[in-house]
Amino acid sequence: MLTAIRATDPALGAYVEVAEARALREAEAADRLIAGLGEAAFRGRPLLGVTVSVKDLIQTQDIPTRRGSLLPNPRPAADAPSVARLRAAGAIVVGKTTTSEYGWSASTVSRVSAPTRNPWALDRTAGGSSGGSAAAVAAGLCTASLGTDGAGSVRIPAAFCGVVGFKPSYGRIPYVPPCAERLSHVGPLARSVADVAELMAVLGGPDHRDPDSATPPSVPGAALAPLRVGWVEFRGTSAAVRDVTEGVLPVLAALGHRVDRIEAPFPDPYGALVDILAAADAHGTAPGDEAWCDEGRLAVVRYGRSLSGASVARAEAARLALRARLASVMKSYDLLVMATVPVEAFAAEAIAPPWAADPRDLRWLAWAPAAYPFNLTGQPALSLPVGLTPAGLPVGLQLVGRVGEDDLVLSAAGLLETALGLTLSAPGITAEGK
Repeated sequence: MLTAIRATDPALGAYVEVAEARALREAEAADRLIAGLGEAAFRGRPLLGVTVSVKDLIQTQDIPTRRGSLLPNPRPAADAPSVARLRAAGAIVVGKTTTSEYGWSASTVSRVSAPTRNPWALDRTAGGSSGGSAAAVAAGLCTASLGTDGAGSVRIPAAFCGVVGFKPSYGRIPYVPPCAERLSHVGPLARSVADVAELMAVLGGPDHRDPDSATPPSVPGAALAPLRVGWVEFRGTSAAVRDVTEGVLPVLAALGHRVDRIEAPFPDPYGALVDILAAADAHGTAPGDEAWCDEGRLAVVRYGRSLSGASVARAEAARLALRARLASVMKSYDLLVMATVPVEAFAAEAIAPPWAADPRDLRWLAWAPAAYPFNLTGQPALSLPVGLTPAGLPVGLQLVGRVGEDDLVLSAAGLLETALGLTLSAPGITAEGK
């Protein structure tokens, strides 16, 4: 993996820090355990020797955590619970992956490093804000990665890069330190649903440092009965994306699922999302920090400072109404299924498609209307790669379940993955980017 990173990452920009010396020490320790204990070395260490990367928003005690920002970030006193659990299970953290500043945009552009590029087409974005994680997994620069998702930031880059990205139910994996907006989830990215499920078995469970963390009731998914599926198409879906996702419909039917085509079963909650995110960003940014801030994020911060308490309360009321609406819809459906992102990956240097690329008009996330609603509701949502457009760019299909039914989502995605029989492998990349 380290050899691959040295050869490939200068062109890709997936890593902001590589922990080579520590990773080698941990690999040697794993080798000694396996040599001495054989299969017994894996008891209590199901991820022994597995290489993982960690998004640069997640705290790591021994590797700098810059959060994609030029602002000073003190070295954490301890690993985040998710990182500590991976390490306790034997995983080797090879480095920190690139993010936008504090994860504010659904691209991976920051003042800290060059943009992260898509392994399938280096002139295109990897998405964000977990773009470094998705690109690293897709390019084979780690086995799996740990990302965060506050408005689609695991699922969007997973879709653009052709990997599996999972946002579990809110609180299933502790988020430390907790986020004021209460939208952000920690979630894994990997090249298969089975790998994501293995990671979830290690990552889940409460931690006292995150008062929202919990272990919601799970629905076993080993033997899935035919499911009731609501197939949703959002306005603005490109023909290229639609053609790929439509090809999945007969596969769902062949698996025995009942599929209903439905319109988006809720009003677009984008206004509430923006007010909640902007208010939280404003709360976390001191006036003296402005000189260090990304210009785009600063526009969001300034908008957040303009909001009244009543405005934020209205946004929170809209969030509650959306949760109630989706809970009602999910009485009729076991899963909602849709394109994860309605467009193909755009330019690597951009924060959004051209019509939404100016953060001053506050539409910088509006191009992903299937992603952010499920942060507001806290439902589990997984992006599964289902094919390539004529331009050779990956397309993701999103499966959304009821709160707490993470295992059902994972099982349904795994069976669909098997039925599709796809093996997506990003083209080879050299240090010259060819």
